[in-house]
Amino acid sequence: MSLSALWLRTVLALRRMNPVIAGAVVLALGVIVAMAFMFKALVDIDEEYAAARRQAAMPPSPLAAPALPPPSADQNLAHFYSSLGQRRQLDRQLKTLFALAEKNGLSLRQGEYRSSLDRAGRFHTYQVTLPVSGRYGAIWQFAFDALRALPHASLDDVGFRRDAIGSPTVEARLRLTLYLAATPGVPQ
Repeated sequence: MSLSALWLRTVLALRRMNPVIAGAVVLALGVIVAMAFMFKALVDIDEEYAAARRQAAMPPSPLAAPALPPPSADQNLAHFYSSLGQRRQLDRQLKTLFALAEKNGLSLRQGEYRSSLDRAGRFHTYQVTLPVSGRYGAIWQFAFDALRALPHASLDDVGFRRDAIGSPTVEARLRLTLYLAATPGVPQ
């Protein structure tokens, strides 16, 4: 029997059938399909419960090593003072900044320098404001290189200015602060 003959027989059988009986058959088929989905969901839930029971029956995993206690205030203070730069090496640190600017292809004009002493903290700060000009990416690379080379420095402020939108050259002012030990080699 061909597919078209089968289709024709199905259509003729549906036309001869009472609409109420056809609706009841469709409803019964829908109930059977819904019950099959519910049965599948019940089987899945039973499998999840069984897996959870197996997991609960397993011995607990070994506890992680207890966390180390946080450092004391004295340890933090000692670490702070040990990370300060040396005041007697200030010239070398400034030369490092200028060398990094040159390495990144920046033109570095004369900067502003200001030194101060924090009496309460017993350390010196040396604030350096550097006007630089060059590519935007090179300026950021210079800032990151400076912070890597001088770990006792902080980048406090960066300001950018570009004369024209299409210009590849950017002018920037970077303000760095170098934190220096008040007395060389003496823990505070």
